Amino acid sequence: MPYCVVSHGDPAAGGEGDVRIFYQRYGHGGTKVLLIIGFAGTHESWGPQVKGLTGAVEPVDEESPAGDDAGGAADEGVEVCCFDNRGMGRSSVPPHKSHYTTVIMAKDALALMDHLGWRKAHLFGHSMGSMIASKLAAIAPERVASLALLNTTGGGYQCIPKIDWQTISLACRFLRARTPEQRAVVDLDVHYTREFLDEIVGSNTRRQMLYQEYVKGLSSCGMQSRHGFEGQLNACWTHKLTQKELDRIRSAGFLILIIHGRDDVVAQLHHARRLAEKLQPAAKLVELHGGHLVSHERSAEVNMSLMEMIKASKSNTDQEEWSNLPKKSNDQLLAGSDNRVARRECNIIVLYNLQLILLFLFGAFYIILEHARRVLRVLKPVRVSATSL
Repeated sequence: MPYCVVSHGDPAAGGEGDVRIFYQRYGHGGTKVLLIIGFAGTHESWGPQVKGLTGAVEPVDEESPAGDDAGGAADEGVEVCCFDNRGMGRSSVPPHKSHYTTVIMAKDALALMDHLGWRKAHLFGHSMGSMIASKLAAIAPERVASLALLNTTGGGYQCIPKIDWQTISLACRFLRARTPEQRAVVDLDVHYTREFLDEIVGSNTRRQMLYQEYVKGLSSCGMQSRHGFEGQLNACWTHKLTQKELDRIRSAGFLILIIHGRDDVVAQLHHARRLAEKLQPAAKLVELHGGHLVSHERSAEVNMSLMEMIKASKSNTDQEEWSNLPKKSNDQLLAGSDNRVARRECNIIVLYNLQLILLFLFGAFYIILEHARRVLRVLKPVRVSATSL
């Protein structure tokens, strides 16, 4: 099986040792695309993009060369690599959550590019994968041909979904899911809009069809371990792009595409809009009708936008020509944000802290209620019939 071994120091000296990253390659060509999946996802989640970008459904034989192709018809094709992040799928699962940050996981992706012999690649990341991709772009902008961020947020408090009864219900069901069947039901409601799931395809609804696929996938790869779950959650919660990193990404010269589903219940749309504003003049924002997995729900539109960015990058399209956002003056770009924006950011943080407190209180109430139910079951008196006395 294809693995990239990433060394992170001697365990005896406080390092985590070697981490094995499982990957698959599809297609052939001089255009290299690295796909970085999100929280609790595997490389298989990129299926619609792999097929749309390369036309391939079977991975490349690992005995074939993996370096940069040069010249001839090979330049016209697209080669894609997708992989399982640490903590999920067939990749290693470090036991300490401190070994999961978007910086560390970005270095995993860079090590994979080195392993493949790729000098430069188009980076496409989804959800947590978009955080990893943006960190990689900040660490090594010279390795980035273009950057696509799908259903993204800025990490930290922005990872908290909008607090309503729907998300509270989804959170409770997610925490209680213990089997692939239970998890599949929850994942469908998290990933897609109800309208999409209720569509009739042949003799079944799309929900019924996807349910079988999800159960099969979860059963074959296994449910995410506790260490993997806590570690990847830590990576999302501790992620943040500093103003210096944002400036470095924005001024690197590559094109940026932000794609978001308007009905995403996980990553809120206004965070993606705000990030696009911060990355002007390099960013284009595409909003589609769809949920958190808009790359599946609107795969044709997503693939078309991704290919459009690849072609625009090859033709050296100017950033300002690429962007579809209102232009900012140089003074605004240098200043970063004015007092009004700073106040808005402060208000958002206060609001989300309140939501976090409410979520904590609800979680505490739920745990106490579950504990009380267990205690009552233990203390429930046993009925004894009169004949047994």
